[in-house]
Amino acid sequence: MVFKKMLSAFGVGGPSVDTVLTNPNTRPGLTLDGHVNLVGGDSPARIEQINLGLVTRVEIESGDHEYAGAMEFHRLPVSGAFELAPKQQLSIPFQMPVPWETPITDVYGQRLHGMTMGLRTELAVARAVDKSDLDQVSVHPLPVHERILEAFQALGFRFKHADLERGHIYGVPQTLPFYQEIEFFAAPQYAQTVTEVELTFVTSQQGVEVILECDKRGGFLSPGHDVFGRYSIPHTDAARTDWVQVVDGWLRETTGRYGSMRAQGFGMPHGGGHGYPGHGYAGHGRRGPGMGGVIAGAALGVAGGMIAGEMLEDAFDGGGDDFGDFGGE
Repeated sequence: MVFKKMLSAFGVGGPSVDTVLTNPNTRPGLTLDGHVNLVGGDSPARIEQINLGLVTRVEIESGDHEYAGAMEFHRLPVSGAFELAPKQQLSIPFQMPVPWETPITDVYGQRLHGMTMGLRTELAVARAVDKSDLDQVSVHPLPVHERILEAFQALGFRFKHADLERGHIYGVPQTLPFYQEIEFFAAPQYAQTVTEVELTFVTSQQGVEVILECDKRGGFLSPGHDVFGRYSIPHTDAARTDWVQVVDGWLRETTGRYGSMRAQGFGMPHGGGHGYPGHGYAGHGRRGPGMGGVIAGAALGVAGGMIAGEMLEDAFDGGGDDFGDFGGE
């Protein structure tokens, strides 16, 4: 499949660039392949550099306010400096690794409501930088992600929304400056205990850290609060596990905790009885500094910089969120 989009030119008679993806569909840990095609303008031009960047929308908390911005989180240099002759045509192949922690944007062929992802082409000519529009990219789940998401659906959970939150989850090895939250309305059998469940995957080459945040209902004498569970799953277990039983066990274990376990519970081996190594923790509050005090803010490097004044929905034809829902009604 070929997916192309003509990017803006450097004025009348200047060079133009057309980025062509062999396939815009990928998965964490795989690649995006394609070509950057250049056509020279009416006069010679010195191309200083060509870069590709994966860009997504991230929610950022600042004091009592929250806003969304576009963030480039992974960059690939395609070319250094060279001279482009008038009308010269040049095609530069690329193979861009997709980070293991790249968030999921599509499930069962449908875009997760709230998720956007794009590949941005940056062409610098004689000290002028064209930040161009974005080519849409779809990131599909790995097998272990699919099994867990299928288990949530089989248990009766309904998908609500997905977004990316800037920050790091305390104690979880994390390379990107944000984490994904996939939010579900509670299934009927859990509705008396929780109102919503948020699911986070932090993926590596070895496996997946699964973090659950359950919005627990209050009782007659106790207020509602959030409780958390963390479980470590190797990729090799994706095809040989009864995931409905495992996820149900995680949820019952997590919601059975009390907020007072917040400090001493984190990092302790859980006793879920499913034969998986993992860690459990619980906490009060909803987001404060992030995930009930469990999240620590992260300083952003060059690859984690915000793109000022640019929203991803405006960069894609037709907007970034009109792609249907996973698990919705």
